[in-house]
Amino acid sequence: MPFKIIKNDITKVKADAIVNTVNPNAIIGDGVEYAIYNAAGKEELLKAREKLGYMPPGEVGITPAFKLDAKYIIHVSSPVWTGIWYGERPPESVFTKETILLTDCYMKALYMAAENGCKSIAFPLLATGTYKFPKEIGMAVAVRAFTEFLKKYDMEIFLVVFGRNSFNISGSLFRKVKKFVDYETICAELAPRDNLDWINGSTIDDDEETESYQDISEDEKLTESYWDISEDDNDELYYKSSQRSHKYSESRKHPKSLEESLKKIHKYSFAGYLQQLINKKGMKNSEVYATANITKQYFSKLINGKVNPSKEKVIALAIGLHLNMDETKDILKIAGYAFSPYSQTDIVVKYFINNKDYNVIKLDILLYDFGLDPISS
Repeated sequence: MPFKIIKNDITKVKADAIVNTVNPNAIIGDGVEYAIYNAAGKEELLKAREKLGYMPPGEVGITPAFKLDAKYIIHVSSPVWTGIWYGERPPESVFTKETILLTDCYMKALYMAAENGCKSIAFPLLATGTYKFPKEIGMAVAVRAFTEFLKKYDMEIFLVVFGRNSFNISGSLFRKVKKFVDYETICAELAPRDNLDWINGSTIDDDEETESYQDISEDEKLTESYWDISEDDNDELYYKSSQRSHKYSESRKHPKSLEESLKKIHKYSFAGYLQQLINKKGMKNSEVYATANITKQYFSKLINGKVNPSKEKVIALAIGLHLNMDETKDILKIAGYAFSPYSQTDIVVKYFINNKDYNVIKLDILLYDFGLDPISS
């Protein structure tokens, strides 16, 4: 994946470039900086750093990596947070002198890595420790920088977390999402199991299902289909009954034959449906795969119908396409998947979609904080 969050000692990460947060003056600081100097070789690295001279906040420089398993160390001079933020605004909308300088640190480091032929780069979460940035703002700056860079460049970006700050790196956002997850989990546990719609996680009366199926509009024929679409060995489309097909058996008040039902379904593959959504949203492919944290190569195979996406990839695409909850359930259904009311991952995803927070990189960081596997796996 283009972006991946990992728990590790950054000095042990194998990447073409390792990012080091440095003091503006050529001195060895504490924390991650000290660990990098120690692992790379203090004397050699300090001499190389001295050649870079004074580095004001927002500036970057590059040196050899010496004893590290990398080609380069990219040194960034992070700003110190001096403002006050009470959380009234979304962190990505907080623009101050400090956030602009921190954005410069990320973007200049990324471009410097690209200019030096790097295919991978490892960052700590800059400025959220000694430099006092609120975690949620520091994360928002990193996410925005990574997303914008990946729209234009192919590079593996690792966000490396380690030590006592290895969890809850998203700050107050984690607490907000956790309240939502706890509430949804309690609701799922209290709901009668025989009333749960296992396909989309909602409770629907059988009569209401029949009515909505009969009254389905032309625009909804594809997405409201109760049949799965796949390809046989001869690449011909065929239809098979879904897990819900028993609801439409001959015992229903309004039985429908297979032939009648098929007339109500557009004969599209998942790839065709995905292309239809992209056109409808008026988005560029690069916007979709960058925001969805999917490689350009995989996206090309997907849009050309050469691979079948996993549930995680479908969710990533839904977020990349800025789909609402109903649209997300629809694209999952077309691919043969569904939300589960008992999955913490699915609940976190629902929080993001409900709040129109469309970025898989940010979602993966939150999932990491919950101890869950990332969508980008």
